[in-house]
Amino acid sequence: MSTATQTPRTGTPAAEAPEPQVIRPDRKKTRLGYNIIALVTAAVMAFPVYWLIVSALRPNHEIRSYDQTLWPSSITFDNFARAVKQDNFVTAIQSSLIVSITAVVGGMIIATLAALAIGRFRFFGRRALLMVLILVQMLPPTAMLIPIYAQLNAMGGLDEYWGLIVVYLVSTLPFAVVMIRGFVVNIPVELEESAMVDGCTRMGAFRRVIFPLLAPGLAAASIFALVNAWNEYLFAYILINDNSKYTLNVWLMTFTTERGTDYGALMAASTMIALPVVIFFMIIQSKMAAGLTSGAVKG
Repeated sequence: MSTATQTPRTGTPAAEAPEPQVIRPDRKKTRLGYNIIALVTAAVMAFPVYWLIVSALRPNHEIRSYDQTLWPSSITFDNFARAVKQDNFVTAIQSSLIVSITAVVGGMIIATLAALAIGRFRFFGRRALLMVLILVQMLPPTAMLIPIYAQLNAMGGLDEYWGLIVVYLVSTLPFAVVMIRGFVVNIPVELEESAMVDGCTRMGAFRRVIFPLLAPGLAAASIFALVNAWNEYLFAYILINDNSKYTLNVWLMTFTTERGTDYGALMAASTMIALPVVIFFMIIQSKMAAGLTSGAVKG
Protein backbone atom coordinates (compact mmCIF):
# COMPACT_ATOMS: atom_id res chain seq x y z
CA MET A 1 0.00 0.00 0.00
CA SER A 2 1.44 3.32 -1.04
CA THR A 3 1.92 5.86 1.74
CA ALA A 4 2.39 8.84 -0.60
CA THR A 5 -0.27 11.53 -0.25
CA GLN A 6 -2.34 11.97 -3.40
CA THR A 7 -4.24 14.98 -4.60
CA PRO A 8 -8.03 14.55 -4.52
CA ARG A 9 -8.52 15.11 -8.32
CA THR A 10 -5.44 13.78 -10.11
CA GLY A 11 -4.30 11.15 -7.68
CA THR A 12 -0.70 12.27 -8.05
CA PRO A 13 1.50 12.64 -5.00
CA ALA A 14 1.24 16.13 -3.46
CA ALA A 15 4.41 18.16 -3.03
CA GLU A 16 5.52 18.55 0.54
CA ALA A 17 4.99 22.05 1.98
CA PRO A 18 8.29 23.91 2.43
CA GLU A 19 9.31 24.64 6.00
CA PRO A 20 8.93 28.32 6.91
CA GLN A 21 12.23 30.12 7.12
CA VAL A 22 12.90 31.85 10.42
CA ILE A 23 14.48 35.23 9.79
CA ARG A 24 16.75 36.04 12.69
CA PRO A 25 17.85 39.64 13.09
CA ASP A 26 21.53 40.37 12.88
CA ARG A 27 22.41 41.24 16.46
CA LYS A 28 25.58 43.07 15.50
CA LYS A 29 23.76 45.33 13.04
CA THR A 30 20.94 45.93 15.54
CA ARG A 31 23.40 46.81 18.28
CA LEU A 32 25.31 49.09 15.91
CA GLY A 33 22.10 50.88 14.99
CA TYR A 34 21.19 51.40 18.64
CA ASN A 35 24.68 52.68 19.38
CA ILE A 36 24.47 55.18 16.53
CA ILE A 37 21.08 56.42 17.74
CA ALA A 38 22.43 56.75 21.29
CA LEU A 39 25.50 58.68 20.11
CA VAL A 40 23.41 61.05 18.00
CA THR A 41 21.01 61.63 20.90
CA ALA A 42 23.91 62.26 23.29
CA ALA A 43 25.52 64.69 20.84
CA VAL A 44 22.28 66.64 20.42
CA MET A 45 21.79 66.87 24.18
CA ALA A 46 25.42 67.78 24.88
CA PHE A 47 25.72 70.44 22.17
CA PRO A 48 24.03 73.26 24.16
CA VAL A 49 26.41 72.61 27.06
CA TYR A 50 29.37 72.58 24.70
CA TRP A 51 28.22 75.85 23.07
CA LEU A 52 27.78 77.43 26.52
CA ILE A 53 31.37 76.61 27.50
CA VAL A 54 32.80 77.62 24.13
CA SER A 55 30.92 80.92 24.20
CA ALA A 56 32.29 81.59 27.67
CA LEU A 57 35.81 81.29 26.21
CA ARG A 58 35.19 83.44 23.11
CA PRO A 59 35.92 87.17 22.90
CA ASN A 60 32.79 89.31 22.80
CA HIS A 61 33.37 90.47 19.22
CA GLU A 62 33.51 86.86 18.08
CA ILE A 63 30.30 85.99 19.93
CA ARG A 64 28.46 88.80 18.13
CA SER A 65 29.90 87.86 14.75
CA TYR A 66 27.67 86.25 12.11
CA ASP A 67 30.49 83.87 11.12
CA GLN A 68 30.38 81.31 13.91
CA THR A 69 32.67 78.32 14.22
CA LEU A 70 32.52 75.26 16.44
CA TRP A 71 35.80 76.25 18.09
CA PRO A 72 36.86 79.80 19.01
CA SER A 73 39.70 81.32 17.02
CA SER A 74 41.12 82.73 20.26
CA ILE A 75 40.51 81.75 23.88
CA THR A 76 40.09 84.36 26.61
CA PHE A 77 39.26 84.27 30.31
CA ASP A 78 38.21 87.91 30.45
CA ASN A 79 34.57 86.83 30.43
CA PHE A 80 35.05 84.97 33.72
CA ALA A 81 36.88 87.96 35.20
CA ARG A 82 34.03 90.32 34.32
CA ALA A 83 31.48 87.87 35.69
CA VAL A 84 33.27 87.61 39.03
CA LYS A 85 33.59 91.42 39.27
CA GLN A 86 29.90 91.95 38.59
CA ASP A 87 27.92 93.59 41.41
CA ASN A 88 26.36 91.29 44.04
CA PHE A 89 28.21 88.20 42.79
CA VAL A 90 29.23 87.09 46.29
CA THR A 91 25.82 87.85 47.80
CA ALA A 92 24.11 85.90 44.99
CA ILE A 93 26.27 82.87 45.76
CA GLN A 94 25.45 83.24 49.43
CA SER A 95 21.72 83.48 48.73
CA SER A 96 21.70 80.41 46.46
CA LEU A 97 23.67 78.36 48.99
CA ILE A 98 21.42 79.33 51.89
CA VAL A 99 18.21 78.65 50.01
CA SER A 100 19.31 75.45 48.23
CA ILE A 101 21.09 73.72 51.12
CA THR A 102 18.35 74.53 53.63
CA ALA A 103 15.62 73.38 51.23
CA VAL A 104 17.44 70.13 50.41
CA VAL A 105 18.33 69.22 54.01
CA GLY A 106 14.91 70.16 55.36
CA GLY A 107 13.14 68.40 52.51
CA MET A 108 15.10 65.18 52.98
CA ILE A 109 14.40 65.11 56.73
CA ILE A 110 10.66 65.63 56.30
CA ALA A 111 10.44 63.29 53.29
CA THR A 112 12.29 60.52 55.12
CA LEU A 113 10.02 60.70 58.15
CA ALA A 114 6.90 60.86 55.96
CA ALA A 115 8.08 57.94 53.81
CA LEU A 116 8.79 55.90 56.96
CA ALA A 117 5.30 56.57 58.29
CA ILE A 118 3.61 55.71 54.98
CA GLY A 119 5.75 52.63 54.35
CA ARG A 120 5.74 51.13 57.83
CA PHE A 121 2.39 52.02 59.39
CA ARG A 122 -1.13 51.16 58.28
CA PHE A 123 -3.60 54.01 58.72
CA PHE A 124 -6.79 55.21 57.10
CA GLY A 125 -6.23 57.20 53.89
CA ARG A 126 -2.68 55.97 53.27
CA ARG A 127 -3.28 55.14 49.60
CA ALA A 128 -5.27 58.31 49.09
CA LEU A 129 -2.34 60.29 50.50
CA LEU A 130 0.03 58.69 47.99
CA MET A 131 -2.32 59.54 45.14
CA VAL A 132 -2.54 63.14 46.33
CA LEU A 133 1.26 63.38 46.43
CA ILE A 134 1.50 62.15 42.85
CA LEU A 135 -1.25 64.48 41.64
CA VAL A 136 0.36 67.50 43.34
CA GLN A 137 3.65 66.68 41.60
CA MET A 138 1.85 66.84 38.24
CA LEU A 139 0.62 70.41 38.77
CA PRO A 140 2.62 73.06 36.87
CA PRO A 141 4.39 75.55 39.17
CA THR A 142 2.95 78.55 37.33
CA ALA A 143 -0.56 77.43 38.29
CA MET A 144 0.30 77.94 41.98
CA LEU A 145 2.31 81.15 41.60
CA ILE A 146 -0.48 83.63 42.43
CA PRO A 147 -1.84 81.73 45.49
CA ILE A 148 1.69 81.27 46.84
CA TYR A 149 2.50 84.93 46.30
CA ALA A 150 -0.69 86.04 48.09
CA GLN A 151 -0.10 83.67 50.99
CA LEU A 152 3.53 84.69 51.50
CA ASN A 153 2.56 88.34 51.21
CA ALA A 154 0.03 87.88 54.02
CA MET A 155 2.64 86.06 56.13
CA GLY A 156 5.43 88.55 55.46
CA GLY A 157 7.51 86.06 53.50
CA LEU A 158 8.27 88.24 50.48
CA ASP A 159 11.92 89.31 50.12
CA GLU A 160 12.79 86.76 52.82
CA TYR A 161 14.90 83.64 52.49
CA TRP A 162 12.49 81.52 54.48
CA GLY A 163 9.63 82.19 52.06
CA LEU A 164 11.63 80.91 49.10
CA ILE A 165 12.96 77.99 51.15
CA VAL A 166 9.44 76.87 52.05
CA VAL A 167 8.37 76.99 48.40
CA TYR A 168 11.34 74.90 47.23
CA LEU A 169 11.02 72.47 50.12
CA VAL A 170 7.32 71.83 49.52
CA SER A 171 7.77 71.50 45.75
CA THR A 172 10.26 68.64 46.17
CA LEU A 173 8.44 66.77 48.94
CA PRO A 174 5.98 64.69 46.81
CA PHE A 175 8.69 63.21 44.58
CA ALA A 176 11.05 62.61 47.50
CA VAL A 177 8.39 60.94 49.66
CA VAL A 178 7.28 58.57 46.90
CA MET A 179 10.87 57.65 46.01
CA ILE A 180 12.09 57.07 49.57
CA ARG A 181 8.94 55.13 50.43
CA GLY A 182 9.89 52.61 47.76
CA PHE A 183 13.06 51.85 49.70
CA VAL A 184 11.32 51.71 53.06
CA VAL A 185 8.80 49.06 51.96
CA ASN A 186 11.58 46.92 50.48
CA ILE A 187 13.62 46.84 53.69
CA PRO A 188 12.57 43.73 55.66
CA VAL A 189 10.63 44.55 58.82
CA GLU A 190 12.52 41.75 60.56
CA LEU A 191 15.70 43.84 60.55
CA GLU A 192 13.99 46.60 62.47
CA GLU A 193 12.30 44.13 64.84
CA SER A 194 15.59 42.38 65.54
CA ALA A 195 17.21 45.69 66.47
CA MET A 196 14.29 46.47 68.80
CA VAL A 197 14.60 43.03 70.41
CA ASP A 198 18.27 43.78 71.05
CA GLY A 199 17.29 46.89 73.00
CA CYS A 200 16.95 49.66 70.40
CA THR A 201 14.02 51.99 70.42
CA ARG A 202 12.07 52.47 67.19
CA MET A 203 14.02 55.62 66.39
CA GLY A 204 17.25 53.88 67.38
CA ALA A 205 16.49 51.01 65.02
CA PHE A 206 15.72 53.50 62.29
CA ARG A 207 18.97 55.38 62.82
CA ARG A 208 21.19 52.28 63.05
CA VAL A 209 19.50 49.89 60.60
CA ILE A 210 17.02 51.59 58.29
CA PHE A 211 18.73 54.91 57.61
CA PRO A 212 21.99 53.43 56.17
CA LEU A 213 19.94 51.31 53.76
CA LEU A 214 18.10 54.40 52.54
CA ALA A 215 21.29 56.07 51.27
CA PRO A 216 20.65 55.35 47.54
CA GLY A 217 17.12 56.74 47.73
CA LEU A 218 18.26 59.80 49.67
CA ALA A 219 21.00 60.44 47.10
CA ALA A 220 18.57 60.30 44.18
CA ALA A 221 15.99 62.47 45.93
CA SER A 222 18.58 65.00 47.13
CA ILE A 223 20.04 65.57 43.65
CA PHE A 224 16.52 66.17 42.34
CA ALA A 225 15.84 68.64 45.15
CA LEU A 226 19.17 70.41 44.63
CA VAL A 227 18.68 70.80 40.88
CA ASN A 228 15.15 72.09 41.47
CA ALA A 229 16.26 74.66 44.05
CA TRP A 230 19.55 75.68 42.40
CA ASN A 231 18.19 76.17 38.87
CA GLU A 232 14.75 77.61 39.70
CA TYR A 233 14.15 81.11 38.36
CA LEU A 234 10.44 82.01 38.31
CA PHE A 235 9.67 81.90 42.04
CA ALA A 236 13.01 83.49 42.93
CA TYR A 237 12.30 86.34 40.52
CA ILE A 238 8.74 86.94 41.78
CA LEU A 239 9.24 86.44 45.52
CA ILE A 240 12.61 88.21 45.94
CA ASN A 241 12.89 91.85 44.89
CA ASP A 242 15.85 92.83 47.06
CA ASN A 243 19.03 93.02 44.94
CA SER A 244 21.15 91.90 47.88
CA LYS A 245 19.12 88.67 48.17
CA TYR A 246 18.99 87.67 44.51
CA THR A 247 19.83 84.06 43.81
CA LEU A 248 22.33 83.31 41.06
CA ASN A 249 19.72 82.69 38.36
CA VAL A 250 18.04 86.04 39.03
CA TRP A 251 21.44 87.72 39.35
CA LEU A 252 22.14 86.79 35.71
CA MET A 253 19.73 89.56 34.69
CA THR A 254 22.35 92.13 35.69
CA PHE A 255 24.32 91.32 32.53
CA THR A 256 21.49 92.80 30.46
CA THR A 257 21.39 96.59 30.60
CA GLU A 258 20.15 99.46 28.44
CA ARG A 259 23.43 99.37 26.55
CA GLY A 260 22.96 95.73 25.60
CA THR A 261 23.85 92.28 26.88
CA ASP A 262 27.35 91.18 27.82
CA TYR A 263 27.01 87.70 26.32
CA GLY A 264 30.55 86.62 27.13
CA ALA A 265 30.23 87.36 30.84
CA LEU A 266 26.69 85.92 30.85
CA MET A 267 27.91 82.62 29.41
CA ALA A 268 30.86 82.54 31.81
CA ALA A 269 28.59 83.14 34.79
CA SER A 270 26.16 80.47 33.59
CA THR A 271 29.04 78.01 33.32
CA MET A 272 30.17 78.73 36.87
CA ILE A 273 26.61 78.40 38.17
CA ALA A 274 26.27 74.93 36.61
CA LEU A 275 29.48 73.60 38.18
CA PRO A 276 28.22 72.99 41.78
CA VAL A 277 25.37 70.74 40.61
CA VAL A 278 27.73 68.82 38.31
CA ILE A 279 30.26 68.32 41.11
CA PHE A 280 27.55 67.19 43.55
CA PHE A 281 26.18 64.77 40.96
CA MET A 282 29.64 63.29 40.32
CA ILE A 283 30.13 62.71 44.05
CA ILE A 284 26.88 60.77 44.55
CA GLN A 285 26.31 59.37 41.05
CA SER A 286 26.87 55.74 42.10
CA LYS A 287 24.29 55.96 44.88
CA MET A 288 21.91 57.89 42.65
CA ALA A 289 22.09 55.21 39.94
CA ALA A 290 21.24 52.56 42.54
CA GLY A 291 18.42 54.73 43.81
CA LEU A 292 16.81 55.12 40.40
CA THR A 293 17.02 51.45 39.48
CA SER A 294 16.17 49.56 42.66
CA GLY A 295 13.81 50.45 45.47
CA ALA A 296 12.53 53.65 43.92
CA VAL A 297 10.50 51.74 41.32
CA LYS A 298 9.06 49.10 43.63
CA GLY A 299 6.34 49.01 46.22
